[in-house]
Amino acid sequence: MRKKLYILFVMLWGCVCISRAQYDPSFSHYFDMEASFNPAAIGKQSKVNVVAAYALDLAGFEHNPQTAYLSADMPFYALKTYHGVGVQFQNDKLGLFTHQKLGLQYALRTQLFGGQLGIGAQLSFLNESFDASKLDVEDANDPAFATASGNGIDLSAGLYYQHHNWYTGLSVQHATAPLITMGDRQELQIDRTYYLTGGYNIQFRSPFLSLRTSMLARTDGTAYRADVTGRLFYQNNGRVLYGGVGYSPTNSVTVLLGGSFHGIVVGYSYEVYTSSISIGNGSHELFIGYQHDLNLTKKGRNLHKSVRIL
Repeated sequence: MRKKLYILFVMLWGCVCISRAQYDPSFSHYFDMEASFNPAAIGKQSKVNVVAAYALDLAGFEHNPQTAYLSADMPFYALKTYHGVGVQFQNDKLGLFTHQKLGLQYALRTQLFGGQLGIGAQLSFLNESFDASKLDVEDANDPAFATASGNGIDLSAGLYYQHHNWYTGLSVQHATAPLITMGDRQELQIDRTYYLTGGYNIQFRSPFLSLRTSMLARTDGTAYRADVTGRLFYQNNGRVLYGGVGYSPTNSVTVLLGGSFHGIVVGYSYEVYTSSISIGNGSHELFIGYQHDLNLTKKGRNLHKSVRIL
């Protein structure tokens, strides 16, 4: 029995190490959560921006991945320059493993070629843990099945440019490729992951309708994932409703629904995998955002406001 459990432990640990290219969770609402992968996106609007999301992947499976995310950012004006500051927390559970991250973000914002350029950096504190207490073992003191944890420091950086109806961004997460030591036996190597994002907003002849397209691609040099999303917006008297579809080649198709009222945004998505996994074992995601206007002025002029709406 002990030998079988040891093999199970090794297999679980191996799965985490093999899947480290997917260390960062994927969110269907990535277009509203750009700060999660690009610190240069913070402070892009003259608003306090608060975001919360919860994703439950592979519904119906035991020990399925579950991710909670919370962030806040805002712009400010100092030393004749616009800046952005932000903070984020992420708790990602995968079976008996838990990845936690607390990130502090800063971005310098400047006008360039009629648009706005952001240059950002992020300092993150990582905590990795394995909960062996949920294993049914004969000897609870067996060191082969001991609970293990470790922590480390991570750095990320990015560029983000927006110009009227379009935007693009480039960033790198885990720029230092930290190696986390967990106890006396395990190590977790976190590879650098590169992100490319972009989008374009199309306004129809009807003042109430618009189409917002977006994409996100990421790779660690070994594996990659790309997402393309289109959302049709209806806006009238301050109320916004939208519906959309996302596609990730070789991975999934996602349906999105949402809306906003008085600065509060609520969105829901369901991701259906294009593999042999049943349609009922897809991924649920709930997104909630809040925005509050800030009156930042420079010699009587307002800070540039993005045309984008969450």
